[in-house]
Order: sequence, then C-alpha cells, then structure tokens
Amino acid sequence: MQFGAFIILCGATHFINLWTFTMHTKAVAVVMTVAKVACAIVSCATALMLVHIIPDLLSVKTRELFLRNKAEQLDREMGLILTQEETGRHVRMLTHEIRSTLDRHTILKTTLVELGRTLGLEECALWMPSRTGMNLQLSHTLNYQIQVGSTVQINLPIVNEVFNSSRAVHIPYTCPLARIRPLVGRYVPPEVVAVRVPLLHLSNFQINDWPDLSAKNYAVMVLILPTDSARKWRDHELELVEVVADQVAVALSHAAILEESMRARDQLMEQNVDLDLARQEAERAIHARNDFLAVMNHEMRTPMHAIIALCSLLLETELTPEQRVMIETVLKSSNLLATLINDVLDLSRLEDNNLELDFGMFDLHGIFKEVINLIKPIASVKKLSMTMILAPDLPMFAIGDEKRLMQTILNVVGNAVKFTKEGYISIIASVAKPEALRDWRPPEFYPVSTEGHFYLRVQVKDSGCGVLPQDIPILFTKFSQPRSGNSSGAGLGLAICRRFVNLMGGHIWIESEGLDKGCTVTFLVKLGICSNPDDSAIHQASSQVRAYHGSADLSGQKPILRDHGHRAISSNPNARYQRSL
Repeated sequence: MQFGAFIILCGATHFINLWTFTMHTKAVAVVMTVAKVACAIVSCATALMLVHIIPDLLSVKTRELFLRNKAEQLDREMGLILTQEETGRHVRMLTHEIRSTLDRHTILKTTLVELGRTLGLEECALWMPSRTGMNLQLSHTLNYQIQVGSTVQINLPIVNEVFNSSRAVHIPYTCPLARIRPLVGRYVPPEVVAVRVPLLHLSNFQINDWPDLSAKNYAVMVLILPTDSARKWRDHELELVEVVADQVAVALSHAAILEESMRARDQLMEQNVDLDLARQEAERAIHARNDFLAVMNHEMRTPMHAIIALCSLLLETELTPEQRVMIETVLKSSNLLATLINDVLDLSRLEDNNLELDFGMFDLHGIFKEVINLIKPIASVKKLSMTMILAPDLPMFAIGDEKRLMQTILNVVGNAVKFTKEGYISIIASVAKPEALRDWRPPEFYPVSTEGHFYLRVQVKDSGCGVLPQDIPILFTKFSQPRSGNSSGAGLGLAICRRFVNLMGGHIWIESEGLDKGCTVTFLVKLGICSNPDDSAIHQASSQVRAYHGSADLSGQKPILRDHGHRAISSNPNARYQRSL
C-alpha cells in the first residue's frame, strides 16, 4: 500500500506540474504543495520500512537455498532407496535362480549367467582351489574365451588381498586373476573387481576334479565390465556382488549336505544289502549248526554211551594185559569224546540262551561225596592226596540246579587232578558270610544277599603245574589254550563252568603265583535255603531235577546211562561206573 501510494503521489505531483508553467491560481499551488508533502511523507515511511524488510528478504532467500539443498538431498536419498530396491530385486532373483537347484556346477554356472545379465558384464569367472591347495584353478567362465583349467599361484599378493577382505576388491586388469580374455584393439582396460566366495566344508567336496582338502577355504569370483565403455563400478553393484557371493556360499553348503546325505543313503543301502546277505548266511549257519547238533545228539551220543558201557563190561572179564591196555585206551578216548560232545551241546545252548536251570531240592553234602567217589580212583592212580572239608554250617539240603552244580564241581576238581602230577588236592565248601564276602569275592563281582538264599563258596586247591598270571583270563575263554603249554583238551570246561556259575548268580576266579606253584579255583553260587526237606512237593521237584538232560546222571547210587530219548542202555554197579569214568 505504501509503494502504491508513493507511485500515485509521484504521478499526481508530475501531473500537477503541468499547470505551473503558466500563471496558476492559488488553489493549484496549494494542491501542488499538499501533493509534494504527501509524497515526501510516503517516501520517508517507505525508506523506514525497507530497513526492516531487507533482512526479512535476506532470510527468505537463505531459507529458499536451504530448502533447495534439502530437496536435492531427498532426491539423492530417494535415488539410493530406489537403487537398493533394485539391488534387492536382483538379489532375490539371483537367489531364486541359484537355489532352484542343488547341483553345484549348475549353481555356479547360473550365478555367472545371471550376474552377467544383471550387471552387463563382459566376462565373469570363478577360480577354485586345486586339489593340492597350492594353486587356484579356473573352473567356470561366462563366455569360455579362455581354456578352463588354467592355474594361478595361491600365494600371490593380489590373491591374499582378496582372501583377507570380505568386500569386493578392485584389481588391475593385468593381474593373473583378470587374464580371462585377451585385450584386443584400442579399448581402454576395463574395470575389474574380485570377491572371495567362502567354501563351507571344503573337505566334503569330493566330486569329479573338485578338491578334497585345501589350505584356503575360499574361491575367487572375478567380474569384468565391458571394454568399449567408460562405465565404472557403482556402490550398489559392488554390494550386489558381495551379497551374491554369500548366497552362493550358502547354496554350495546346501548342495554339499545333499550330496553327503545321498552318499550316506547309498552307503546305507549297500550296508543293508550286505547285512541282509550276512543275515541269510547266519541263518544258513544256524541251520547247519542245528543239524550238526542234532546229529551229535542223536547219532553220536547213543553209540558213544554204548561203547563206554560195553568197554566197562569188557574190563570185568578175563583179559590179557595187552587187551586190557587197548580197552582202557578205548574207554579213556570214548570218555574224552563224550565229555567234548556234552560240552559242545551245553555251550551251544548257552550261546543261544536256551539253557534254563532246573531248580529243586537236593542233597548238598551228597554232591561233594559223589564227586570224591568219582575222582578218587583217578587220584589214587596218580598217588595224589585228596582232602575235603565241609563247613559245619553248610546245610544238608539246598534248592538249585543239582546237575549243573555237580557238573561245575566235577569239572573244577577234575582239572585239579588232571594238572597235578604229585602232591595234594583239597576241596573246601562253606557258606559265604555277608561280612566276609568283600574279602572272598573279586572286585568285579557284587553279590546281592536276599532272604531265603545263601552263597555257597567252593575252593579247590592243588599243588599242580600252576598258571602264569597273564594266562588266567584266557582260561575262561572257549577254544583257547594258555601260553604256558600245560593245558590239553578243547578249552571248553572252564568256559562252560563260568557260564553255569553266572546263571546261578555267582562268580568264579582263579589264583596262581606262577608255574609249578599250584593253583586255587574259587567260585560262589547262589542257592535257596531248604527249610522243610520232608515236603513232598520239594521231593517231587528234586526228582525232576535228577531227570536226565543230555548227559550221564551222576546223582544216583546206581547210575543209569540214558540216551536223549530216556531209554536205558545198561545198569551197572557203582564201582563199575566209577571205573569207566
């Protein structure tokens, strides 16, 4: 309004001046004066207002420049966001293409093709560590303008620089890694970058010519821009290359896991086939063994017992010394063979877990007396002193497997007689007290006392050939002989005794100080306490225990040799049977 009033007043003043060139009236002079005074007042007011308006105008100009800079910065940020979105889109596209397969060669070839199309590359290549780990070998290229298989030393400074950086590294076009295609013509050397590709679990990469071990866990990817343009690498492109390298590493690890699982599956299938064949072989072997045991049980034991019985009868007749020696040799060999057959059958049942104990009431003192009666003739021939001590607290009757217990005692005492040339043999039977178990038992055996049971402790000492301490564990191994060379037989007796003792809840062990220093065999078995020996049910169970189960019955006063079908062969006096044994 001030500027408008000033312009109007100035124009009015100049217009009124037209009447001042001639004679004018007093009214014109007054109007002229008023107009000039008003114009001066408006001019002063306008000048005073400009003092305040000019700083405002300057601040407005400054604000305008600030806003313009802000707008340019926002434009740049928007461009960066758009670039990042484009980069993310390319990364997702490349990731989808890379992970669409789990074949490693397809993954690498797809990566090179997609990077070349996305970034407009002239060439793209991948250098893999060699099998020795000393070189980098050219494995994949985009255009195959150089022969695949070229090598570069892995200890070059430029290679170490790429390995030591997780970012894309600019490398000169003249370095060995960039010599993928020859530079022809007038073109300026292009921009080249290299980025490392982590090789996860490189030791699993056992396929074709891929390495199985390498000192470096990285491959190198080289990317070359076109040579006919002045284009430079931009930041978002380098970020794209770095992200793709990481995605390739992940895809390769997945492919390695798949190949490993496929290889493991193939191995499992082969193992299953082998196991099936082994199972069939084992079944055939079991059938063959069962057939063999059936032949031994039905076809060998019956004639063997007949031979033993008939030889025993022949020894009671009038014979010449030569005939007696021959018959005794036949009888001795038959007894050994019958013992071996029984041991093999017992061992077979033990191995198949088919042998069950027959529990019943039996005369515990009578078992030891029968053992002495059976062994004493042999000891008398060898002029050995035999003593047996039965503890006062040893019960007369017990509940358990009489046959297996007697077989164990007879085997242990028989071994003592067999390997003692001169001296003595002592048998000590007692009840193992709970407070003394820790002193009698070996450290690997932990007896558990229960109500209604007791532990029978049997100790057999001899002054025989003894055993080396290192040979003691071998004695309980089937079909094995100690290195001392003082053993004979098949090596089954003690092995079977150990299995019998274990079935009866006990333990057996041997102690010896060395060769020619004697030997002590001790075993513990768990037996039931017989509170009422006159009980008819117990006697019935005891009679069932005495039934024949695959070998000669040694519990009666007049033993009867039976075959597997419980058919009596002969009934001889006790002395005759002892002599045959």
